[in-house]
Amino acid sequence: MPLPVWLPESGSGPGIVLIQEIFGLDGYLRGIAEKLAALGYVVAVPELFHRFEPGWVGEHDEAGIAKSMEVVGRLDFPLAVQDVVASVTYLRGLPEVTGGVGVLGFCLGGTLAYSAAVVADPDTAVSFYGSGVPDEIGKLDQVSCPILFHFGTEDAFITGYQRVVDAVAAHEGAEIHLEAAGHAFLNHLGPWYDEEAAKRAWDITAAFLARTLPV
Repeated sequence: MPLPVWLPESGSGPGIVLIQEIFGLDGYLRGIAEKLAALGYVVAVPELFHRFEPGWVGEHDEAGIAKSMEVVGRLDFPLAVQDVVASVTYLRGLPEVTGGVGVLGFCLGGTLAYSAAVVADPDTAVSFYGSGVPDEIGKLDQVSCPILFHFGTEDAFITGYQRVVDAVAAHEGAEIHLEAAGHAFLNHLGPWYDEEAAKRAWDITAAFLARTLPV
C-alpha cells in the first residue's frame, strides 16, 4: 500500500496517520499533511483505495463528488480499518518517529480514525465529521486513548451527532467540538467550507494534539 510520509523540519517527532476523505490524496489533504508536519509531526497518508482504484484523486465539483461516492462504495471498510492500524504500526517502527502515534481523519477518514481507536491502540485520535460515528458510538468504551470529535450542527449528512455528545459526556478522555456549520467545513476546496469554523476547529485540534501527543 502506498504510504507517503511528510517529515517535520527537525527530521523527527511523534507520528500521525492522516486518513483521507473520499477524494483521495488531493491538494487539500496534502496541505493538511504539511500543516501537521509544520507542528512537528511525522505524517503518513495511507492510500485506502489502492486495491481497486490506485492513485484516485477526485474533484470537488458535483460530478467529482458523484464519482468519488461511486469509488468509496467499493471500499471494504474492515480492510480499510486494518490498513489504518497497519499504518500506525509502520510509523511506530520508523526511526524518525520518536514519540507516540495518533490517527486523524476527515469524513470517511473521521469514521476510520474512530474505528481504529476502537480496535487498536493509537496514542490519540481526532475524528472530523465521520458519518459512521453516531451509529458506532456505543463502542466508545473500547477506546482507551484520548479522542476528539468534531461535527457541524448544520451537517445534512450527519444528523445523529447528539448521540456522540451524550456518549462523550460519560467517557473520560473523550472530547467533542461543535460548529454551526455544514459537512466538511474544514475543506477549503469543498462546497461547505466555513473559514471561521475551520480556523476554530483547527486551533482546537492543534491544542489537543499538543496535550495528547506532545512534540
